[in-house]
Amino acid sequence: MSDRIVRTTADGATAPLVVDGTTDALQDVDPLVLSLAVVVVFVAVLGGWWLVRWFRRPVGIRLQRVLEGYDDVTVLMHPNPDPDSMASAMGVARIAESVDTDVTLQYAGEIRHQENRAFRTVLELDLETIETSTDLASEAVVLVDHNTARGFAGAQRIEPIGVVDHHPGNGTGTEFTDVRTDYGAASTIVVEYLQDIDGIGDEDDDGPGISPELATGLLYGILSDTNHLTKGCSAAEFEAAAFLFPGIDEDLLDRIANPQVSDEVLQIKADAITDKRVEGSFAVCDVGQIGNVDAIPQAADELVQLEGVTAVVVYGENDGTLHLSGRSRDDRVHMGETLRHVVSDIPMASAGGHARMGGGQLSLDHMQGIGPSSGLDRDEFEDRLFAALSGER
Repeated sequence: MSDRIVRTTADGATAPLVVDGTTDALQDVDPLVLSLAVVVVFVAVLGGWWLVRWFRRPVGIRLQRVLEGYDDVTVLMHPNPDPDSMASAMGVARIAESVDTDVTLQYAGEIRHQENRAFRTVLELDLETIETSTDLASEAVVLVDHNTARGFAGAQRIEPIGVVDHHPGNGTGTEFTDVRTDYGAASTIVVEYLQDIDGIGDEDDDGPGISPELATGLLYGILSDTNHLTKGCSAAEFEAAAFLFPGIDEDLLDRIANPQVSDEVLQIKADAITDKRVEGSFAVCDVGQIGNVDAIPQAADELVQLEGVTAVVVYGENDGTLHLSGRSRDDRVHMGETLRHVVSDIPMASAGGHARMGGGQLSLDHMQGIGPSSGLDRDEFEDRLFAALSGER
């Protein structure tokens, strides 16, 4: 015979509440099991509440909270950093400093491009170089403007606590990951972080509450990665630029944007224009042996401006490595994918990028046959480039 639990209504009548032996079932439950069940439910509810609260926080505040958990942090730029990478690092450093976390800005490689050197010099940036993972200033690393550490010995073992990037890739941070491939610059993402955080990005009549150096650096980072807001932009780039503009130092901006150019860079640009090989609306040029690899993307920028040319690839050799840089204003040509296809079967080669611009590197020895490939000479390599640009590869 089952128990019948009733409840009393306002008029004194009774109504069934639970039937069919529920009381017996409850009485048969081990008190310890029941207590554990209550604890599990409580933890699940508390955890769910915490997760909802965490993910409803503005992204900039979430990054700030992560940085707050460390005494010191390394902000790591990609090898041979450009203005967008350096500006992003400046912004993340400002967020870390707001919670009294010590910051070191580091990078592998060299800063060679005259624009990049001017950016560092004019803004008086304190940057350190590394050659191996043991040179990192701290165990806690945040990657900016790239999502997988590269360019130094031991890079593959780095597990960053945070990643802030706008390039395609699968790299993630152990505590924070923000990769927005629809954005034109990592600096734009960092500007939004600063706007999220009270006391850093607050705006008044004189501009945002950040230093003129940081405002100028972030604005130039956006301009440099979007070709002055003409390529690869989202609405966020224009909004970030408008936010930063009242706070910039125009003199600093002019000095960064108009650095002196070396004779070698001008000569490589001239060679790209005069020695190009053209097929249809595509142009390819081998600028030969070079000392300054940063002249290659500059030459590609010049070449793509030629009338009748819609996509270009410029390449040159430095210390046994072939460096590629491509530019496209042709909707049919995704430059990053094009270069990736070109080198896909060459050992030790890498390439990629966005629709409008891309780059890559490959060992000449591997291109010419060392390893499992049959090898290519320069003419065959250029034929492959044109085939890829035409969508035939």
